Amino acid sequence: MNQRIWPRVGIRVTPTCKFQASLHFCSECNNLLYPKADPQRRIMVYACRICEHFEIGDNKCVYRNDLLTVTKEQVGVTNDLGLDPTLAHSNISCPRCGHEDAVFYQDQSKRKETRMILFFVCVKCNHSFTDPSLPPESQPDTS
Repeated sequence: MNQRIWPRVGIRVTPTCKFQASLHFCSECNNLLYPKADPQRRIMVYACRICEHFEIGDNKCVYRNDLLTVTKEQVGVTNDLGLDPTLAHSNISCPRCGHEDAVFYQDQSKRKETRMILFFVCVKCNHSFTDPSLPPESQPDTS
């Protein structure tokens, strides 16, 4: 494994795989190197802002933004939401026991999309469910 040792502190920096952003440090003054375009040679270089040192960039990835995608939406793991006095109540009918009192909350955890899902929790049997008026393909996994 090809490693570079940061001289003053003794930290080992292992090169990252291709297309993964990484930090580069100046071999002269150990400051951070910043990506910069060299328009004459049409290449990217990593340049030090303190001294005049620069290195030719072999990795074209400067920044990487990974979006987490959740294939199925799931209800939170809290079991006693029906007893939470801060949640709003609705008179929607529970599909399991038929009781017509449920608390509700919105969730949009770890998703690229911006739509929010309204979850209901029956105060009698603690069953979690979504709005039955949602189309079947929009129904999240509530198991």
